Amino acid sequence: MNIAVFPGQGSQTPGFLLPWLEREGAAETLATYSDWAGVDLTAAGTEWDADRIRDTAVAQPLIVAASLLSWNMLDARDSVQGVAGHSVGEFAAAAAAGILSEEDALRLVGIRGRAMARAAAHVETGMSAVIGGDQDAVVARLDELGLTPANYNGSGQIVAAGTLTSLAALAADPPAGTRVIALQVAGAFHTSFMAPAVESLRTAAADVTTTDPVPTVWSNSDGGAVSHGRAFLDALVTQVASPVRWDRCMTSFADAGVSAIVELSPAGTLVGLAKRALRGVPSVALKSPDDIESARRLLTGESA
Repeated sequence: MNIAVFPGQGSQTPGFLLPWLEREGAAETLATYSDWAGVDLTAAGTEWDADRIRDTAVAQPLIVAASLLSWNMLDARDSVQGVAGHSVGEFAAAAAAGILSEEDALRLVGIRGRAMARAAAHVETGMSAVIGGDQDAVVARLDELGLTPANYNGSGQIVAAGTLTSLAALAADPPAGTRVIALQVAGAFHTSFMAPAVESLRTAAADVTTTDPVPTVWSNSDGGAVSHGRAFLDALVTQVASPVRWDRCMTSFADAGVSAIVELSPAGTLVGLAKRALRGVPSVALKSPDDIESARRLLTGESA
């Protein structure tokens, strides 16, 4: 099974959309995405610095827009039989699977980003990746510090979320055998701190029309496949304040017989995790349009 995966927040870098906008029609498409999301995505993806695109209200629609731009340029996308997104990447996955229209995906992710930014403004919070160590020991240490395991990313990586004070204490005294790396995000996402954002997104999603997915689509909630579009959208809403189980998504990929993985722009993180958790499965990260041909060959089974 060929699988396409869509990255989450923190994967963006200054100017990363510049090569994509050289493609015919891309600038016009991004302008439309900007209108839907309520953010100047062209400026964000080409001119704004790292601090400015770290803003949750900007980063979330920017990442989803980039993923959809690259998805639409992938002429072998009909060879994809399954999709999944990491955190905000689930909105791009929902559009790719036909659950949401691109307009609804960009509109909702704009609302999600602004609502999560407002929620994050109440208390200074953040997230840090904890690499290595024993998972039970890591989770126990987070509990001691009042932190939440917000992302179970597999491959020996858990993302801790909570107050900056608690994250500093974690970095100063990490669990045995681990490294702690602060992430470039502006809040404790997928925790109780985001509860106000859940209600904002639920209200916005109430009248959205959904379609049942064509390819298989897996949810971050438990890694399971979801066959009904409305159920997937409901999970997108509650996921704002619930942990991301990307480890279970990758287990589901393996159980489904994954044979190839393509990560959409801004790519790299999810392919990196898959190389450790799904050893031997070939993959391509669409970091620029130069990678499209490699992705096409992988998905169609052509030799290089």
